[in-house]
Amino acid sequence: MEFWTHSPAETQRLGETLAPHLRPGQVVALRGGLGAGKTAFTQGLARGMGVTGPVTSPTYTIVNEYAGRQMPLLHFDLYRLQGEEELLDIGWADYLDRGGVCVVEWSENAPEAMAGAVVVTIDPGPGDTRKITIEGVDLNEAFGP
Repeated sequence: MEFWTHSPAETQRLGETLAPHLRPGQVVALRGGLGAGKTAFTQGLARGMGVTGPVTSPTYTIVNEYAGRQMPLLHFDLYRLQGEEELLDIGWADYLDRGGVCVVEWSENAPEAMAGAVVVTIDPGPGDTRKITIEGVDLNEAFGP
């Protein structure tokens, strides 16, 4: 499905709307360039999962973990990684087994590890406008046919 947002708050609300459609062990692969709105989307997703407190991009720590109402949110930033091997080295399989939602910024850096993921592509337009495409999850009940 394709959506247009016109502010960071709208991008966050779209992430919040996606949250109830995710299940334990689900991977959300975020695609988009620097400043596209990946972290804003994740902040909304976190809010929709019941995460309280600030959610920031784990650019230097690689992964941040947040406690949600029903399951944890594991927020990855692969900007500094050089591929699947490095992702596996930090324990990717173990994170997947923890029963949370793994949301991955810069997922393009480990495409094979993103097989079966919900893919969220964020394309900036003029100003704060974003075209956001969500694939791999049925959002019809949230947005209609």
